[in-house]
Amino acid sequence: MSPKESADRSPDARPTDAPAPLPSRRGGGAAPASGALAPPPHFIDGRVVIVEADPKWPYLFQREADRIREALGATAVSVEHVGSTAVPGLCAKPCVDVLLTVPDPGEEEAYVPPLERAGYAVAHREPEAEGHRLLRGPDVNTNVHVYGPGAAEAERLLLFRDRLRADPADREHYAQVKTELVQRRWESVQAYADAKADTVDEILARAREARARASTAAPAE
Repeated sequence: MSPKESADRSPDARPTDAPAPLPSRRGGGAAPASGALAPPPHFIDGRVVIVEADPKWPYLFQREADRIREALGATAVSVEHVGSTAVPGLCAKPCVDVLLTVPDPGEEEAYVPPLERAGYAVAHREPEAEGHRLLRGPDVNTNVHVYGPGAAEAERLLLFRDRLRADPADREHYAQVKTELVQRRWESVQAYADAKADTVDEILARAREARARASTAAPAE
């Protein structure tokens, strides 16, 4: 598109052949009277929804990352794109997963109020799981996973992402497993995730082996 064409287009306009936006974090419906968040829009009638890879996912992540950094400043130690939407060419739930590292997830007053003012909402707390907090984003279907520096699960998320980005065979195998599992009905998204656990662990094991080989082969400084 030329600069003139872009300027002539209204801010909300979208080319007719552009991908549709991701669904709202509230699933397109009103929130319950209690104010609680509705079930995620990628879980409908017991089925997990996955879609083909969308080229706009990195852009949507970057928009969320910029918003988070603007809200938190130095409190945001790192902001990473994780999950299947972070892997080019991989089918995924239409949900942008963000890994946010803060100095201490337990000190919510340092990051939750600023994120709430930016439109995020706390959806889940797991203090027993390395302090994990989950927030949903304000515009599109976004999950922000909050951990502290050095959290094992954060390292696992990044290692898994990097392995799928780098290894076509593992990426295809993971896509096939997901495609098969979404044909079934599940009690929750977590039940679906648990069904993938063995496959994820196998891929992570290969990733760690590859990392160890690369470390051994690296010349000494």
